[in-house]
Amino acid sequence: MRLPLALCALLAAGTALAAPLPTYELTLQDGHFTPAQLKVAAGQRFKIVLKNIGQGPAEFESTPLRVEKVLSPGVTTFVVIHPLKPGTYGFFDEFNLQLPAGSILAE
Repeated sequence: MRLPLALCALLAAGTALAAPLPTYELTLQDGHFTPAQLKVAAGQRFKIVLKNIGQGPAEFESTPLRVEKVLSPGVTTFVVIHPLKPGTYGFFDEFNLQLPAGSILAE
């Protein structure tokens, strides 16, 4: 029995959508990001797992990426970032603007 071409395409697309996203971990601690720079593949969606191990609230915010996530102490969450063009994209913790910002390098 042969499957119609449209059904085969739909099944293939569903398999591609179900593939796990590349995942990167970013730790926030009292205004400091570890690592300070994430290196990611350009042109590919990815997920950043954010962990606040500090004593106070933390925020992952990026104007060029249009993302903002506030984390209470001890919270782990994630953000999914759309495919990026090659370049550097900054992020910061609005609760600690006096500390160095971090960045994402898309190559």
